[in-house]
Amino acid sequence: MKNLTSKYFTDADLKRISAAVREAEKKTSGEVVPFFVPQSDEYEEAVWRGAFTFGALPLVVLGFLRLFSDYWLFIGILEIALSFLSASILGALVVHFVPPVKRFFAGSDLLQHRVAQRADQAFLSEEIFKTRDRTGILIFLSFLERRVVVLGDSGINAKVRQDEWDGVVHTIVAGMKNGRHAEGLVQAIQVCGELLRRRGVKRKAADTNELANRLRVKKK
Repeated sequence: MKNLTSKYFTDADLKRISAAVREAEKKTSGEVVPFFVPQSDEYEEAVWRGAFTFGALPLVVLGFLRLFSDYWLFIGILEIALSFLSASILGALVVHFVPPVKRFFAGSDLLQHRVAQRADQAFLSEEIFKTRDRTGILIFLSFLERRVVVLGDSGINAKVRQDEWDGVVHTIVAGMKNGRHAEGLVQAIQVCGELLRRRGVKRKAADTNELANRLRVKKK
């Protein structure tokens, strides 16, 4: 897991993120949990769609040759089958290894659905619901999809509407698109702390640090 973390974040990034969480939590009783995954799913559907689409291309070309030339007469069933198979394999590999192509073939709705599912799993696995006043909040980043989900527990949701997290989400997404996801996350945590303070999620004298301030990084 150390190698996975270092692929996306430097040690300095991790320290800045932890410091941003500590600073934000000085203003509020909210417990901020940043969580990062390289991708929320393998998107096998996208791979199959890409394989079929690429595989169909030589068939389309052969169809045009059939209509407009005599060249198709020199192509047998074996050549057609090999063309389809080779193009399908190429398509599957391209979709699997090239993130923008994978996002295209997965489609926005599927990306959003899988990221939302993975964020829900992270909320449960990190036991964000176990804070004393139910003031845990998850900031979930899924890198391949360029998607961010912010989930607050009941003590947060009673005071902050879901659409009020749009500024937090936009800040991180902009950072990911510009290759500055750590910087975007730090800024978003700062915005998050200020928003909670304004909405009256006040820090109490008896408050303790109930959830670790570190960034969680998981394979998927």
